[in-house]
Amino acid sequence: MAKKRLNKKGKRVLSLFILFIIVVVIILICLNLPKEKEKVTENQKPKEEPLKILDLNSNSRPYAVMINNIKTVWGYQSGIQDAYLVYEIIVEGGYTRLMALYKDKDLSRIGSVRSSRHYFLDYALENDAIYVHFGWSPQAESDMKTLGVNNINFMSYNGYTRDTSLGLATEHTAFTTTSKIMSGAQYYKYRTTTDEKPLLDYSVSSIDLSTMEGAIQANKVYIDFSNSRSTSFEYDSVNKVYNRLQNNTLHKDYSGLQYTAKNIITYQVNSYTISGDDKGRQTLENIGKGTGWYISEGYAVPITWEKSQRSSKTIYRYKDGTELKVNDGNTYIEIQPLNREFTIE
Repeated sequence: MAKKRLNKKGKRVLSLFILFIIVVVIILICLNLPKEKEKVTENQKPKEEPLKILDLNSNSRPYAVMINNIKTVWGYQSGIQDAYLVYEIIVEGGYTRLMALYKDKDLSRIGSVRSSRHYFLDYALENDAIYVHFGWSPQAESDMKTLGVNNINFMSYNGYTRDTSLGLATEHTAFTTTSKIMSGAQYYKYRTTTDEKPLLDYSVSSIDLSTMEGAIQANKVYIDFSNSRSTSFEYDSVNKVYNRLQNNTLHKDYSGLQYTAKNIITYQVNSYTISGDDKGRQTLENIGKGTGWYISEGYAVPITWEKSQRSSKTIYRYKDGTELKVNDGNTYIEIQPLNREFTIE
């Protein structure tokens, strides 16, 4: 009897051992099976990396500031590097003027601020921007009223301070701040939010222009505006930006830093002196379509531009017809007079 009980006990131990081995084998098999991909809900999807130049979730309205660019003020300008978009266009005397656009910035020095020219209104409107200036030409004054441009004119609103320490003529010494501009917008009860998308479509990932149709290397860009004014850009391959020069002189801000650009959009339009204008002011034939170049990270590609009316956005496209996408960073839009020298090296 004792022997039978022992055999039964042995069998029970053996059965448990075999069961244990089976369980271990099953576990090992399960661990090595390919895992089924987890279902990802909308809330679990990885968020896109935010842009450095703009907050696309912000609905704050941009503001556009007319920046003095006469040679006298080179080296005294402030705040231009903080603009996400800058337009450069010819004005009377062969000079250029800059219009810098800002959004969600807190700046203590922007300027110096100068007067409006009527064709800059077209580019303030296409960005749904509050337009900041110090005076205006007769054409700009008339068009501002006709087009209903929300503007802050420092001849009527004290949104600036004079920096007399610069030793410059008075007209070159008006500087403003973000808070002064915002106070002006509140004073005039302007809308401070926007439903408009940015003018340009930005890419967080670097865009390889070298693979696109018509691409050429762009280490140096030269843009001639008149017999007395030129703008050029030289590529910095380490920082992947373009260093900006004016009349072959480094274009520096008030702190001594050279201005740079991530993106350059350039094209030519017909410009001419307004008949009978006492100052020789210019006008542009900028409604229509044409060709130009988009330049970034050492390469340039041919593009087209089209603007259907003064308040509409300028649409930029690659040669294949798809809408332009630009690298994350600040952009200069250089609108050059027709038939002036333009080179890319």
